[in-house]
Order: sequence, then structure tokens, then C-alpha cells
Amino acid sequence: VCSMGNSSSRLYSALAKTLSSSAVSQHQDCLEQPDSTRLDPIDPKDLLEECQIVLQKRPPRFQRDFVDLKQNTASNHRPIRVMQWNILAQALGEGKDNFVRCPIEALKWEERKCLILEEILAYKPDILCLQEVDHYFDTFEPLLSRLGYQCTFFPKPWSPCLDVEQNNGPDGCALFFLKDRFELINSANIRLTAMKLKTNQVAIAQTLKCNETGRLFCIAVTHLKARTGWERFRSAQGCDLLQNLKSITQGAKIPLIICGDFNAEPTEEVYREFSNSSLNLNSAYKLLSPDGQSEPPYTTWKIRPSGECRHTLDYIWYSQHALKVNSALGLLTEEQIGPNRLPSFNYPSDHLSLVCDFSFNQDPDRLL
Repeated sequence: VCSMGNSSSRLYSALAKTLSSSAVSQHQDCLEQPDSTRLDPIDPKDLLEECQIVLQKRPPRFQRDFVDLKQNTASNHRPIRVMQWNILAQALGEGKDNFVRCPIEALKWEERKCLILEEILAYKPDILCLQEVDHYFDTFEPLLSRLGYQCTFFPKPWSPCLDVEQNNGPDGCALFFLKDRFELINSANIRLTAMKLKTNQVAIAQTLKCNETGRLFCIAVTHLKARTGWERFRSAQGCDLLQNLKSITQGAKIPLIICGDFNAEPTEEVYREFSNSSLNLNSAYKLLSPDGQSEPPYTTWKIRPSGECRHTLDYIWYSQHALKVNSALGLLTEEQIGPNRLPSFNYPSDHLSLVCDFSFNQDPDRLL
């Protein structure tokens, strides 16, 4: 563990404790939420500084800029910043994913977790949706709860992480929201079905009340089945998720934001299901294209033994009748990503984070 300088004290002890992975032996109890109320709050600036000390031998963070998408419409409330990110499970990155051009040193958890935290702290999301989280109990829940987030985790029933030696427990989806901005009204952990069969993929859906406006909305996070050949399976999972969300949002009466790694290009059936849903959803990152109709060219870019994999798989869907996108974080360029692609010493995951600022439309009853 790197020395953290003289200012470390209680904050360094918090960061250092997450290196011990004491939760490994407890991962069978992964649905039990730990009690972090006894821990002192921490200043995000202090945590960011600690992360940067750990990362001082690595290249600096990539610069990404927000693109303003406002259409001359004033909002009477602070925007709600939502971050979507498949952070790459540590066990899979080191054990199963075979990133042939990524040095193994770049995947060391002691430093990679600081890169992940640095990215989160840089964008300060009000709501954070993560996939492939396998260090929830020893890293993300203890630290993010002390930053003011309410935290929820739902692991995969048969996580592939458990097949890796010295794993840290199952990976799954995690949802975090700032308690001073939102009140939790309802929470549902959903195990997705396909062809009436329960699957290994999950979702979390939470109905929140915005404290500033009093408005309700639903935020959901999911991670659909991976790999070519499973298109119909993903389609069935998507249908099941949409049915659940229709019930939770009372048929779109409650505005909805869905974050996820869908493992599906825009050409797939599951993408069309979300585009054509009665929930009246739009994909936020389409708005970055010149015509507002095209998804980004990639949200993940890696090199495996089979070759280069460059795909658009990650999305933030939203109720376009009730919400508008004020801005979206631009993607990394090919030049920034570099010839060895992702992950790397610069970037901790094979997927790019997506970040959007949302505001409520002025007329909450307008459906079209």
C-alpha cells in the first residue's frame, strides 16, 4: 500500500481498509446491507486527493467535456445528474476477460479502484448506476455511504466471478443516490426472466422523490446477458424488465430513467423494444449525434484474443414526455483511448462512463 502522506489519518484508514478485502469470507451474505451510519462523513475533495496520491505514478485522467443540449428552455430546479457505468468486475478483469493488450499491472485493484473513484468524484453524480460490482461491501458501500449516498446492491445469482480463484464474491448491479436530494419511496430487486425462466441477470428499480420539486421518478439499473448468439434471450429479458417497469411507474405516470449495459447494439431487437415501448422512452446519448437519431459509435472498446471489440452496448433511457436532457458527457476519442484500447493505465474499465443532466419538463401532465 502506498504511503498517503501526513494528511491521511482517518481518511487513509478508510481507503486502506478497503484493500484488505475482509468481505471475501462474507460474500455469501451479500444481500444483507451493512450498517455504515456509525462511520463519519468524508469530504469528497479529501477522498479525491487521497486517490490522486495513490495514482501519482499513473498518467492523468482523460479530459472529457459536457455537451450542452438545452433548447432554450429554463428549468426551475437544479438538474439531476445520472451516471451509468460498467466498471469491470475485478475478478473478471484479472481472471477471465483476457485483455491481451492491457498490462496486468494496470489491473491491480489497489490502484484501479482509485481510478474508478476518481471518475465518480470528478463528475459528482446525484445518482450512480453501476454494473459488474464485485467490491461493493469492502469498497463502494463503505466509501460512498460516507459521501452521502444511499446504497443498494443486487448480485447475480450465479456470478462468473465465483469461478475465479481468490474472488471477492459475486458481481452485480449497484444503485446509489444522494440522500440529501432524494427520498426513497419504493425499491424493487428484479431477477429477470426469459421464456418464463429465471435468468442470471438482475435489475434494481427505485422510486425516488426529488426533495426540491416534490416530483416522483423511477431510476433503474440493469445488465443484460452478454455474448453473440443470445439476442433472443436479451430480447426476452428486456421485455420482462419493461413489464416490471410499466407496473412500477403505473404505465409511465411516474417518469423513468433506465441505465444499463444491455450487451446489445442498436440493431438488436431489445433496443427496438425499448425505443418502441409504450413508456415513451428515448436514448439520451442519441442527442449527441448531429441528427439526434444515432447512437455513439462505441461505448466499449477492447482487444481480446479473438480480436478488436468495438461496440455500443451502454445506454441511458428516459421518459421523453416528462424529462429533458440538459447535457451529456462526451465520449473519449480514439486518440485518447490509444492503440491498446481499454482498460489501461489511464482508464479502469473496458466500458466508458455515461453521464447526463436531467430536468423535469414544466408540464408534468403532458404525455406527448
